Amino acid sequence: MKLKITNKIALSITLAAIMALAMPLPAMAQDKAPKMNKKERVALRNGNKLYEKKRYAEAEVEYRKALQANPASEKAQFNLATALMRQGSATAKEDDEKNPMKQAEGLLTNLAKSAQDKQLRGKACYDLGNIAYGRQDYGKAVEFYKHALRCNPNDDQARDNLRLAQLKKQQQDQNKDNKDQNKDQNKDQNQDNKDQNKDQNKDQDKNKDQNKQDQNKDQNKDQQNQDQQKQDQQKQQQQQGGMSQQNAEQVLKAMQDRERATQQRINAQQAQQQRYERQRTNKKW
Repeated sequence: MKLKITNKIALSITLAAIMALAMPLPAMAQDKAPKMNKKERVALRNGNKLYEKKRYAEAEVEYRKALQANPASEKAQFNLATALMRQGSATAKEDDEKNPMKQAEGLLTNLAKSAQDKQLRGKACYDLGNIAYGRQDYGKAVEFYKHALRCNPNDDQARDNLRLAQLKKQQQDQNKDNKDQNKDQNKDQNQDNKDQNKDQNKDQDKNKDQNKQDQNKDQNKDQQNQDQQKQDQQKQQQQQGGMSQQNAEQVLKAMQDRERATQQRINAQQAQQQRYERQRTNKKW
């Protein structure tokens, strides 16, 4: 049976995972932790008082004083990380160096790996799970909550957040599968449309070429018909013994040219005869 997450449940997830941070550790010495010096103890107490009043920036200053007094203080590191988380944004990007959450994450990561106090390691893992949850990295959040429960099996808040993170991861994976499926369907549909358009364009080009061939064929046929009609007209005129106007004009011009040449030749002969007569008259005997 698949679990569904409603908007109401999603809101409770955000409140539980983001707001329910592990509280600062009290300024008390523990058997497994190194003993505190006076400056460290005073700074931790002052920081915790400011933290309870939600004056997180001032609490951060006191926790840093405790670290100056004892750089190896695991409590000071954890409390400083808690104050920084209150000042930072749980939904900020992981590579945002200006976000106090980034510095808090570094402190908590070191504590989760190397803290001598097992309970403190569990609290560090719990807060790291909250940070991962705020970034919607539900897979990583699940792992951190599991580590927190291994260190603190009685941590009910870590157990509740683990269950909620698992639900969110299940929903996220399902949405991813649906998205991938829709992506594949869209890809197949786009390919089908592309192939269909390609076939349509191919048919259109084929029809275009066929229409062009048919048009050229019709034009050639019309030209052939016109040439045939012209030849038939010329043949009919020849059979009737008729002459076209152009041919008649050409014949008339040729006759005029011949007549003109004949007249010129006659005039030249007459002129030569006249000169001969004049010479003979003027000759002395």
